Amino acid sequence: MIDGLLRIPLRRLEDERGWFAEIRRESALPRRTAQTNVSFSRQGVIRGLHYHERGQDDLFVCLQGTARVVVLDRGSGEAFTEDIGDENPVALYIPGRHAHGFEALTDLLFVYHVTEEYDAADPDEHEIAWDDPRIKHLWSTTSPILSERDLAAS
Repeated sequence: MIDGLLRIPLRRLEDERGWFAEIRRESALPRRTAQTNVSFSRQGVIRGLHYHERGQDDLFVCLQGTARVVVLDRGSGEAFTEDIGDENPVALYIPGRHAHGFEALTDLLFVYHVTEEYDAADPDEHEIAWDDPRIKHLWSTTSPILSERDLAAS
């Protein structure tokens, strides 16, 4: 596994009302989180890859649907991928020095707990193209829906 990457199985407690799950426990993480973000993505979207030079780490959780998370160790070139969400309730803690992103395999709700607050005036986000040869084969699609920023990185 990639250095510093943590895979945290989530336990869902289900009954006739639905389910409940704890998705973050600070004492189990290497660093405290400072901000939580949620996004909705339509099936076929790829968000990323990006990395943080100043050290922001991310805890990824797919709340509904299924996401394919891809992580690239920029130093070794080692890649990691896992589908998380409805069928595989897992949180992934990703040190920000590694490039990371995800693909929406279904419409989904995705949460990012991050260790640094976002600063729009000085964002610490650096891109690697989604179709970089080291990870291109890990996505399920060859024609994703991309943001202008992610498209520009290609």
